[in-house]
Amino acid sequence: MKKIKLKKNDTVKIIAGKDKGKTGRILKIDRENDRVIVQGLNIAKKAVRKKNQQDKGGIIEIEAPLHISNVAILTKDGSTTRIGFEIRDGKKVRIAKKTGEVL
Repeated sequence: MKKIKLKKNDTVKIIAGKDKGKTGRILKIDRENDRVIVQGLNIAKKAVRKKNQQDKGGIIEIEAPLHISNVAILTKDGSTTRIGFEIRDGKKVRIAKKTGEVL
């Protein structure tokens, strides 16, 4: 299994697929299948059955997982970059490869 450098709550931009160019926040990371769920993006419709009298059945919209290669992390100025690691003040930190800023 390869190392995933993204973390939950990172702001990412979708670089491939139907939502290309849109940005959102990572809600969940599936490390086994190399997939991420981004808030409000890659919406899929799902038919849901009523579980009890109060529940509402029908068609709902949920965020579907995206492959991790289809997202890129955003820096503070809004440009996409890759992630690197450095030791700063005795701590290992994630840095943006383009700007060198700490993520």
